[in-house]
Amino acid sequence: MTALQDVEALPSLAARGSAERVLTLRSSSWELDVVPGTGASLAAGRIRTPDGVWRDLLRPTRRTALGEAEKCASFPMVPWSNRIRDGLLAFAGRTWQLQRNGADGTAIHGTTRHHAWDVVEQLDDRVVLELDTSQLVGINFPWKFRAQITYALTGNRLTVGTSLRNIDRESFPAGFGHHPYLQRTLRPVGTPSPTEPGNPLLQVPLRQGYSLVDAMAAGPAGEIPARADFRDGRPLGSRFVDDVLTGWDPGAPIRIAYEDAGVDVDVHADPIYSHLVVYAPRRRSYFAVEPVTNVNGGFALHARGVPGTGVFVLEPGEEQSGAFTVTVRA
Repeated sequence: MTALQDVEALPSLAARGSAERVLTLRSSSWELDVVPGTGASLAAGRIRTPDGVWRDLLRPTRRTALGEAEKCASFPMVPWSNRIRDGLLAFAGRTWQLQRNGADGTAIHGTTRHHAWDVVEQLDDRVVLELDTSQLVGINFPWKFRAQITYALTGNRLTVGTSLRNIDRESFPAGFGHHPYLQRTLRPVGTPSPTEPGNPLLQVPLRQGYSLVDAMAAGPAGEIPARADFRDGRPLGSRFVDDVLTGWDPGAPIRIAYEDAGVDVDVHADPIYSHLVVYAPRRRSYFAVEPVTNVNGGFALHARGVPGTGVFVLEPGEEQSGAFTVTVRA
């Protein structure tokens, strides 16, 4: 078993000052703040509602937290989504010990959020960010890869694209996803959070779920737990939800209805995003619907031959990509 270098030995992004650069993209209905230095994260996502008021759709990031991806409005998860139990990555008969950087002793949310990404293209309504790990130290992954994130605004639509290329000499297992924190109430920009969390209507057209142990799948997908069953559409409610779903109804969007603001938000995803994490913590002003390729703990299931994990294997020189959209409708 091989141990990887501990990324905590590296200077923090905030200490290097790279998290201070915020790029703002604009369209007629969106403003998106992008932080290349904090793992290609988003600092805010604002939308113009039918009353002409700009409101926070994504949880806005405090200025002092711009160097911490998990405290941002959204962040990419590359080259895997969510957790690897005990940080043990098994593939092709070998096992690697990754840094266990989750509070629960897992390797969590990929490895790219700890690094500054390069801006390779920038327009008023579009930016392309890239991370090439071939010259980096402290990458919490055994193989070299190149990743790109594209954020693009077109009228009332945000498109988030991800690509992942194997630039190593060996094949490796992989996945990716995005972790957007959505507001439960669409309050005007700059106003304080409400004393009581909002209760938007959520509809999630996925037909299967997983039995989870320590937030990781124990086996193949089965029935959706009742707490996470939003197929028919219902208020988000106050019950704690942290579940992984799969089995999308083809072409059907995730729909979030903010009735007080007169706004619906539709999320469409390419087929490579075969899974979705629904996360609704108690007594918080935000929740998350996370388009992801692989189930939590997917690498271990893939190594056991369990089908439907969403984990894909990239051969040297091979690339996988996908996109999802967030569309705001009055």
